[in-house]
Amino acid sequence: MNNNQWRVGIFLFDDVEVLDFAGPFEVFSVTELEDDEKPFIVEMVSEKGNIINALNGLKVQPDYNFENMPQFDILIIPGGLGASEHEMHNDSVIKWIANQMKSVQLMTSVCTGALLLAKSGLLEGKKCTTHWAFLERLEKEFPEVDVQQGVKFVDEGDIITSGGISAGINMSFHIVKRLLGQEVAQKTAKIMEYDIIF
Repeated sequence: MNNNQWRVGIFLFDDVEVLDFAGPFEVFSVTELEDDEKPFIVEMVSEKGNIINALNGLKVQPDYNFENMPQFDILIIPGGLGASEHEMHNDSVIKWIANQMKSVQLMTSVCTGALLLAKSGLLEGKKCTTHWAFLERLEKEFPEVDVQQGVKFVDEGDIITSGGISAGINMSFHIVKRLLGQEVAQKTAKIMEYDIIF
């Protein structure tokens, strides 16, 4: 992998919110450099590698499981009912997320994926955000976390959290801009016909 290419891993689980993972998938997948080079390789990973039943019935086949996945440079932890109600109590997932922090360049979350980062101990003493309907729960269950309201995303260097559902798209554009510059981010937004101010 060359210096201008990053491997993006997106964690999937049952009852994941579709746009939480599909939005970032789209942004990173369509990003191109001037020579049509793809700077991001985007792949899906789940705990077991089995077909995931996302919210509202969408079925997705992950590329990898925890055992055979490659090392990712950027890891995206989406949300949805599966995150807030099930994966929060899945010790193997929480340990996996904590362990991934040792090797990724960027750990990110969308929506209630922030609850999983907090449960993994990664947000202690850091600013973060989540879906507006879960801000209070995040504050209550994890008082050591500095929860931010009214923002699309919070960049804390090696950890970036974003608000609900579509906010993951804004966060992804921010990452593209941070890694590759505003011109590439604007070009990607134009391809997607997505209105965003950089």
